[in-house]
Amino acid sequence: MEQYNKTPEEEERFVEAQFRELLDGYLASNHRKKVEIIEKAFRFAKEAHKGVRRRSGEPYILHPIAVAKIASQEIGLGSTSICAALLHDVVEDTEYTVEDIEQHFGKKIAQIVEGLTKISGGIFGDKASAQAENFRKLLLTMSEDIRVVLIKMADRLHNMRTLGSMAPNKQYKIAGETLYIYAPLAHRLGLFAIKTELEDLSFKYEHPTEYERISNLIRQSEERREIVYNDFAEPILKRLDSIGVEYEAKARLKSVYSIWRKMETKHVPFEEVYDLYAMRIIFEQPKNLSEKEMCYKIYSSLTDLYRPHPDRTRDWITNPKANGYQALHVTLMGPDGNWVEVQIRSRRMDEIAEKGFAAHWKYKIGESDEEKELNVWLKTIKDILDDPTPNAIDFLDTLKLNLFASEIVVFTPKGELLTLPAGATVLDVAFTLHSEIGVHCIAGKVNHKLVPLSQKLNSGDQVEVLTSQSQKPKPEWMNFLATAKAKTRLRKELRREQIPVMEKGKKIFDEFLVQNDIILNNKVMTKILGTYQVASREELFQKLGTGEASIDDYLNVNTSKGARSLVSRLFRLGFGGDKSARKKKDSAELPQLPKAANINTKETYVLKFNENERNFSFADCCRPIPGDEVMGFINDRNEVEVHALTCPRAQVLKASYGPRILATRWDEVAGKFMASIRIEGIDRHGILSELTRMISTALNIDIRRLNIEAEKEVFTCDLGVLVGSTADVDELCKKVFKINGVKRADRVKQNS
Repeated sequence: MEQYNKTPEEEERFVEAQFRELLDGYLASNHRKKVEIIEKAFRFAKEAHKGVRRRSGEPYILHPIAVAKIASQEIGLGSTSICAALLHDVVEDTEYTVEDIEQHFGKKIAQIVEGLTKISGGIFGDKASAQAENFRKLLLTMSEDIRVVLIKMADRLHNMRTLGSMAPNKQYKIAGETLYIYAPLAHRLGLFAIKTELEDLSFKYEHPTEYERISNLIRQSEERREIVYNDFAEPILKRLDSIGVEYEAKARLKSVYSIWRKMETKHVPFEEVYDLYAMRIIFEQPKNLSEKEMCYKIYSSLTDLYRPHPDRTRDWITNPKANGYQALHVTLMGPDGNWVEVQIRSRRMDEIAEKGFAAHWKYKIGESDEEKELNVWLKTIKDILDDPTPNAIDFLDTLKLNLFASEIVVFTPKGELLTLPAGATVLDVAFTLHSEIGVHCIAGKVNHKLVPLSQKLNSGDQVEVLTSQSQKPKPEWMNFLATAKAKTRLRKELRREQIPVMEKGKKIFDEFLVQNDIILNNKVMTKILGTYQVASREELFQKLGTGEASIDDYLNVNTSKGARSLVSRLFRLGFGGDKSARKKKDSAELPQLPKAANINTKETYVLKFNENERNFSFADCCRPIPGDEVMGFINDRNEVEVHALTCPRAQVLKASYGPRILATRWDEVAGKFMASIRIEGIDRHGILSELTRMISTALNIDIRRLNIEAEKEVFTCDLGVLVGSTADVDELCKKVFKINGVKRADRVKQNS
């Protein structure tokens, strides 16, 4: 980040100029002009934050101004939100109270500031339970005033834009929780532009090398892309001009993050991402036609020119998305033989797509269908909030089912429309209709055909749910549910049946604590759950109650060399009642804590792995190899565990255990590590022996697994090989690609 260096006079002029930019943007909007109260809020916040500076060296007041500017100019909010944004850190960081804010600025602004103060410091704190609680608070504020969440989104966006001044481990943590929670939340609220920028900024700090590489490839291909776009667009523009449409047409380039995700999930190089851009046509609404009629008039003109893809026309006007998005999408075959998506929108639809629900206020839609959809979603969130499970990770994962979901639309036999996540089943429909229907569901009828309750649904299906009073919920149902509401309700029902067993387990556990003078707190509980390898108290009590696990197993003092009993470990860390007596007794038999316990998490951790020194372990969930972009995580055993940055588990850890995340770099790593390679090509006699000879003899790489399948003229070969680093993999793929008939050779990353 550029060094901040201004004299007091220059600084004063700069702050005033930034505030003037905020005011000018507000004055250019359609909102009622309430300049006086905004000016008052700015002066109040400026005085309250006087002398305080951000990590970059800038005066702190520039942050509230920037947040207010985003809320006003990028989300479209009015004077109440601008004032709340200017004041959003005053109660948290200064001596002023919510009552002071109410006295000076009124009840509504004070309520919003109070809502923002409740969720201050980011969604997540240091402990998992606190993280879940803070996130619950954030979601509860939605039902009170949606502006709290929208201003919080503006706050996070400015923090991401200025993330360069933070330490590497902080960058990982903030980027991780942004990608895990804020970006999908922005998407769900219809803030498309903000969602895209949050994703790209997160990607920039998580994968700086890949971000720069793809950005360069986009720049290098710009001239060629422009030629292709112009060839496609020119006939369309002429046709629209000829029928008298007032419009704006532009190419919408895919974001760096979405290009990278496509390359990762489809295992294709940049050159094979053909849908790099889409065409967007934004029309001004004529008086004599409805928006829908105008969209289809333009659609008709386009399909006269180019052939439409039969399965890729999307009418989001008749059935808007839950986040309020409306448009007509059609995918056309361009003159170069590639498919190009065209998005047709009115000016109103475009503003709502970019700014989300805030744009509705500009158009004074009131209680529109889109807002009703949001209220339905908020009710679902409340169902999750009612779930008493204390497991934060489980809570966040359940929530993500709704945040990330693509949507389908199905119908009940009476024609009622239900919006569900893609992958939803008959059982999801049953729980959506009513919890009692869900727990007694035995099967369904989809388009009048009998199907099991695990049947996945498609948009347009008509679904009837069949029930029986003798039916009871089963744990395996969790495997084919896609909605958060259904998972939450099923979990409650299963827990209800497990209560007697869990009470028995809890009694055993409580007696163990009393007998050993152990005082229960969060640290003790975390250590015990880690020892039993369970995620929650309920799971622990269930295991103890059924006899699947026993306290006695962990009380055995005669453990193997290097191991410690549960009690001795708890007392060693000072968690017992009479600590002094026990500590003396146990200290002689306990080894020193691993080095990870004393790591400075603000510094980049150097990864070493050789015959003399090993200061980390590879995570089983993703199994990275040297050269991969990775992060470190200090686990419950105080060891550094290395995860690939693309690992879904790593996303959860970054969002939930920020203080235990380490920025890392590879140093002395010697050894052989398993990597999976997929090779595809045209089958011919002798190609397998040529492949194996090239790998094992010419490249001197050991093959540990080989599976080859051929169908007609095409073959697929999956290899497991031992390599020293990603450089070996790159060399292998490059050499193999030169073999006659091989069309693709790529590493397949686990869990990416």
